Amino acid sequence: MPTPLEPPDSHRVNAALGWLDLGNPREAAAELAQLAPAVQAHPEVLEARWRLCAAERRWADALAVARAQVTVAPDDPTGWVNQSYALHELRRTAEARDLLLPKAAEFPRQSIIPYNLACYACQLGDLEEARRWLRRFLQLRSKDELRRLALNDPDLRPLWPEIRVW
Repeated sequence: MPTPLEPPDSHRVNAALGWLDLGNPREAAAELAQLAPAVQAHPEVLEARWRLCAAERRWADALAVARAQVTVAPDDPTGWVNQSYALHELRRTAEARDLLLPKAAEFPRQSIIPYNLACYACQLGDLEEARRWLRRFLQLRSKDELRRLALNDPDLRPLWPEIRVW
């Protein structure tokens, strides 16, 4: 477990996340630019940077940040999920799946992992594998939550008719 960020860096990261939640990546970037050099590799800073890259759809940069997350905190599923998502957005979906697949067993309580694996399987044309991952998701979350997420996710469009009646 890393040492928590101290003020003022913790305040700047929180402000950056707030700006991102408000849809203002420019202000988020300004907050992150003020961080001390010594905290640049802190997991909380890396997560904020990844979210900024994602908000700006800079997927190659997001991938680089996620790889740093995996290096700094390999026991945290966040970096693994971020890495695979960035790869998927870069149209490297098979690689995204291959890197995330072993993490499903390593982090069995993280519902985002089977959900993302379902998306990747669906996009790779393996609908049966996608169904298996969605059933795994349902072991952790409700059908209502699955419908709310999946029916708004174009990656799962081929399964929408089935998901509607689950």
